[in-house]
Amino acid sequence: MSNIQEALKERILVLDGAMGTMLQAYKFTEEDFRGERFKDYPTPLQGNNDLLSITQPEAIKTIHGKYFEVGADIVETNTFSGTTIAMADYQMEDLVYELNYESAKIAKEVADEFTAKEPHKPRFVAGSIGPTNRTASMSPDVNDPGYRAVTFDELRIAYKQQVEALVDGGVDLLLVETVFDTLNAKAALFAIEEVKAERSIDVPIMLSGTITDASGRTLSGQTAEAFLISVSHVPLLSVGFNCALGANLLQPHLEAIANKTDFAISAHPNAGLPNAFGEYDETPEQMGAQIEEYLKKNLINIIGGCCGTSPEHIRVIANIASKYKPREATTLSAVEESH
Repeated sequence: MSNIQEALKERILVLDGAMGTMLQAYKFTEEDFRGERFKDYPTPLQGNNDLLSITQPEAIKTIHGKYFEVGADIVETNTFSGTTIAMADYQMEDLVYELNYESAKIAKEVADEFTAKEPHKPRFVAGSIGPTNRTASMSPDVNDPGYRAVTFDELRIAYKQQVEALVDGGVDLLLVETVFDTLNAKAALFAIEEVKAERSIDVPIMLSGTITDASGRTLSGQTAEAFLISVSHVPLLSVGFNCALGANLLQPHLEAIANKTDFAISAHPNAGLPNAFGEYDETPEQMGAQIEEYLKKNLINIIGGCCGTSPEHIRVIANIASKYKPREATTLSAVEESH
């Protein structure tokens, strides 16, 4: 079975599209979210997508399969909010281990089925680690700029629990994504390094920030290049950006980092910007044409889609990506040698 470093040298790898977009199509009700097991749970559970890995596992399995079918090499686990910090909204902190473990297991089963069918194209599972709904470097209270809703240590402990469950569930790599606060990301990376050291394992890490608006900065104020520099001490598989922007608006930020690092570069932009109803209108063809510009400019190694992207978007992106060589990342071999 070839590993992801090998695959990255051979081709541009394709990440899946939006889990949330796909789940919305199911129109799950409060009862569907609860299932039998959480029938009498004291808090409303609708909207807790991570919980569906336990109450609607077949839907999650089907969605992973649809993305692999259209050419994705990597799917993300359904664990974007899988920390005690994010699960506090639903009073489900105690379920965090199970949510992550089950989500990883489901994705890995589907990946293994596809790898068995097409051994020349191994499929991988990325454990999705979201940013949580708190920020470690900014105050949520305008009247008290020194206040923090969460500490570095609280984040580290929460992320560590998530990472252990994802690894136990069988993920091939970890994806710290939609990073709007680099301090949160550092807590996640610190937790991952702890787990790696304690277990004497090596898990590849993808890191993906999010540029929140036209200022070209993350929410915590960093430019693309500053973000790259502040995480470059960690042995990453890839660094890149996702969410917030459509493919064309993301391009300058990818250009800003592509020639300044030997890490692989990843991007999974939205299908354009949301319309007045919060929906994404860019067709697969429109999005594909913009992503082809990345490839012509030799900017990326891993490409996928975020909000509003469906298997059709990923099919088009995968077809385009197959025509191009991956961006040369010289240290892919150096990173391997150092381990």
